Amino acid sequence: MTPDRQDFWFLPLGGCGEIGMNMNLYGHDDQWLMVDCGVTFRDPDGTNNSGYHVQMADPNFISSQAELLQGLLLTHAHEDHIGAVPHLWPQLKCPVYATTFTAEMLRRKLVEYNLVDKVPIHIVTPGERFNIGVFDIEWVRHTHSIPDPCGLVIRTAAGSAFHTADWKLDPKPQVGHNFSTKHYQDIGETGINAMICDSTCADQSGHSLSEGDLYDGLFEQVAAANGRVIVACFGSNIARLNTLARIALATNRHLGLLGRSLVNTVSAARTVGLWEHKETLVDTEHLGYLPRDTVLLVATGSQGEPRTALNRLSYGRFTHMSLDAGDTVIFSARAIPGNEAGIEQMNDRLRGLGVRIVTPDMTGKPIHASGHPSAEELSLLYGWIKPDLLIPVHGEPHHMQAQSELAKNDGVKTQLCGKNGDLFRIAPGTSIQREAIACNRLGAGRKGLQRIN
Repeated sequence: MTPDRQDFWFLPLGGCGEIGMNMNLYGHDDQWLMVDCGVTFRDPDGTNNSGYHVQMADPNFISSQAELLQGLLLTHAHEDHIGAVPHLWPQLKCPVYATTFTAEMLRRKLVEYNLVDKVPIHIVTPGERFNIGVFDIEWVRHTHSIPDPCGLVIRTAAGSAFHTADWKLDPKPQVGHNFSTKHYQDIGETGINAMICDSTCADQSGHSLSEGDLYDGLFEQVAAANGRVIVACFGSNIARLNTLARIALATNRHLGLLGRSLVNTVSAARTVGLWEHKETLVDTEHLGYLPRDTVLLVATGSQGEPRTALNRLSYGRFTHMSLDAGDTVIFSARAIPGNEAGIEQMNDRLRGLGVRIVTPDMTGKPIHASGHPSAEELSLLYGWIKPDLLIPVHGEPHHMQAQSELAKNDGVKTQLCGKNGDLFRIAPGTSIQREAIACNRLGAGRKGLQRIN
């Protein structure tokens, strides 16, 4: 199955009908382009019965014809978009394109796999436009819950697409670049056949909160707390960490980072000039010796993941310190669907230690902001990009169906809702071939990659 000169195809291998594990292909004129290459950390039903903690889409369809793959484009540095690269690049062996922060995060992963000198990484400037094979690529500034994310305009002689990846319209992102309404509108004026769009919060009305709106709520909770304060959030959210660093200074607390991914992300941000709070960080080894009411900790584990810092603290198994009755855990995150049971079990252990728990639905002022667009933002982007076709991705089926209905009501001519392995024909004509290829998962274990379904 190979596209010819008249064809422009979209083929998701992962991330369509699920949240995470993103892997997408675009095809035209005997060539393919891959967008994102990520992992997930759970089975579709959340039970992880396969035994593999790290899972990813099987790239067999494209790796079996790797000579046709022109490049891998990474839209941002979240694990569900870059985490599979060290595992799968030896099968793909293509150039990799990424912005500076994303490239730095990837480089650190490649070092662990002895691939850093083998993978050709091309640093991209947001807003840049250039050709990769038969594809004309434009990198579009977005805002999201990680620095410097980009969408992609992919143009070919047969048709064009705007691949949003993860995004939101955040007027105050705190760290990294901002979006440009005019740039979106200019793209729409060029004529876009299809928009392949993030669906994660399409079923939520209104506009997502800005990262800049969280300071007051988080400050209020930290200032009112006795004992240690531990904030659980995603380790990649440098904007949230920036806000918490400011709060640490304002409340005379020492800021500490618990969890390898947090430490690594801040180190990467410092390397590329996105972190300026050197004076507030305390080495993890020293945290247990500081007075409890002088400590503000940020910890991985907001989703109850077994190996994370907060989960180990709930068991009393964290090496450098333990929690005491009267300490406070603030969840500056919401549960990803499928993780609810693990989070509640962890919280029960924390309550058993006498720890006070604060969640986003318990506070008057916001302490968490989603990194994904709600319905109002989606409607704005449809109006700016003016696509003929919407293909919803990055969501469970009900999220994608909600976006299809929203786009239809907003006047987008055609909506095609599918799943991994379906072939979306953007040109010539518009159609979908169900189950065009078989989609499987790979699990990463001690014996390497194993097919698990």
